[in-house]
Amino acid sequence: MNAPGKLAAPITVELTHATVRFTGRADGDLGRTDGLAPGNAVLASRAALVERFGLLGISVPHQVHGASVADIDRVEGYAVGAVTADGAVTCERGTAVAVHVADCLPIAVAGEGAVAMLHGGWRGLAAGVIGEGVEALRALGVDGALEAAIGPGAGGCCYETGPEVHAAFAGYGASIGRRLDLAAIAAAQLREAGVVAVSDVGVCTLCAPAGMLFSHRRDGPDTGRQAGIAWLR
Repeated sequence: MNAPGKLAAPITVELTHATVRFTGRADGDLGRTDGLAPGNAVLASRAALVERFGLLGISVPHQVHGASVADIDRVEGYAVGAVTADGAVTCERGTAVAVHVADCLPIAVAGEGAVAMLHGGWRGLAAGVIGEGVEALRALGVDGALEAAIGPGAGGCCYETGPEVHAAFAGYGASIGRRLDLAAIAAAQLREAGVVAVSDVGVCTLCAPAGMLFSHRRDGPDTGRQAGIAWLR
């Protein structure tokens, strides 16, 4: 992983069985997943990532802040919205699974033979997307140790939310006044699901250096999207 204390997007994390890339503004705006037609710049940024990583394709679901996790077969190119889910898992080499984010957490989970990428907003975490992702990996025959990497998202330093959201995570000890530490919640849920090693890049999209990352809360709903992308080595 990039040296601690010197993180700057894009960020690459090497797990035992998978490579994880958390993109940033330097990789371009990758666009929304809700059916909004992408412009030429977005299409170019997507195609450049597939080529840069030497992949056959990258699959991104249509995200709805739920807990569904889709099993992805071989894809070609940068495929967005073929399935509706908030996570994707694959055992296909050369195919990466990805989610688009702009404050929610991109969370990679991998074991021998399969890899998952999960969309970790507060609704998805409350609904159990992490547990669903681990179950999806197990369903593909991964019976060994699992590792995870949590990418940039709205951090406990900045993420303020209402009492109903804090109540959804009572017992995690992640509330700091009005602020909530989603990465701490995700790490706890990963361990509860049996993941043995969890790394957190520790980058907040809200207070990251200017020009590093897109942030819906800081920049508004029309801001761009970065991605969490994971593939088997």
